[in-house]
Amino acid sequence: MREPDAAADWAASGAVALTGHPDAPPLVPPGRAASVAAMLGRLFDVDGAALLGERAAFTGGTRGGRVSVGRSCRLLPLASGWAAVSLARDDDVALLGALVEDHLPDDDPWPRLAAAVAGMPPATFDERAALLGIPAAAVREQQHRAGHEHLLAERLVAGTPRELAGVLVVSFGALWAAPLCAQLLAGRGATVVTVETPQRPDGARRGEPRFHALLHARDRAVRLDPVADRDALHALVRAADVVIEASRPRALRGWGLDADAEVARGATWISITAAGRDSDRVGFGDDVAASAGLVARDADGLPVFVGDAIADPLTGLAAAALALTAPGRLHDVCMTGVVAATLDGSPGGPATGPVAPPRARPVPGPAPLPGADTAAVMAELGIPWHC
Repeated sequence: MREPDAAADWAASGAVALTGHPDAPPLVPPGRAASVAAMLGRLFDVDGAALLGERAAFTGGTRGGRVSVGRSCRLLPLASGWAAVSLARDDDVALLGALVEDHLPDDDPWPRLAAAVAGMPPATFDERAALLGIPAAAVREQQHRAGHEHLLAERLVAGTPRELAGVLVVSFGALWAAPLCAQLLAGRGATVVTVETPQRPDGARRGEPRFHALLHARDRAVRLDPVADRDALHALVRAADVVIEASRPRALRGWGLDADAEVARGATWISITAAGRDSDRVGFGDDVAASAGLVARDADGLPVFVGDAIADPLTGLAAAALALTAPGRLHDVCMTGVVAATLDGSPGGPATGPVAPPRARPVPGPAPLPGADTAAVMAELGIPWHC
């Protein structure tokens, strides 16, 4: 394996073009996330570094400094330091109002929110955000967290990749990280069934349709109600070799699904969370990456976002590598930890040469709609099904 060149890998990834202010040159981020992604990608015969900017290649998103590429997350100053705050849905404005104990205008809550948090200590901000279930957290200092070294690429690629032909992957994940994990396993020969429920369809279906299709083109898609279809849901999970979840663990426990019991019978359980299975924190790719310390610094030394929701593709790659090289375990894949493990103390800085634009893989076909062929999927897998 070649020795990674962090700056060169960043420049080739497409993420540098998405980092910095729109009216200033792009910035090379700190750490070595692009090199980690490149090494993990080789396990799946994909350009892992290019995955870091892939969504923006579809959406046309551009760097926005302290506004994320997707425009749904912002960096706001606190009493000391900064916080990353995501506003993914309009109805989350009320929660942000509760965070600052103020009524925020629905049309543009940001100015009043920024003024309200400017005097708030980081610890208070984090405590309130976690209590309210808001995807937001204070930005930590950039530092390498030794406690997450097991997620570094060198440790993962050292394992022996297993054969995935005939392996059944059942994914409850939505949005980006978990579907990418499942897609990478499908590329190695696994059969992937993605489960959506009538109550919680994948929010990514409202996003860029080609990107969603790319992440799900190899899936079988089913819609199962955790109450009405409980027996079928449990039968599907019992048949799975790998289960992927990307919600707080209590969600699947509420459906009667027990990760420890499935691992005891030999399954691999991939649990993707913002901050670990024992944490109530929620988060998306931009606020998680910033809170872990992955921010670039502009000419004034102030933080700007790195890439486009970069914690998502990094986590998807790491989770897939764990499923491939360390089967039969419950893997607590903490997005914050995955990002923190790429920070080695290198500061980054202005780009000194050409940088690649974001680029995307070809979309092989449309994503399947869940529900329409559920009976056929269950029959194909040999699992009894009664609609």
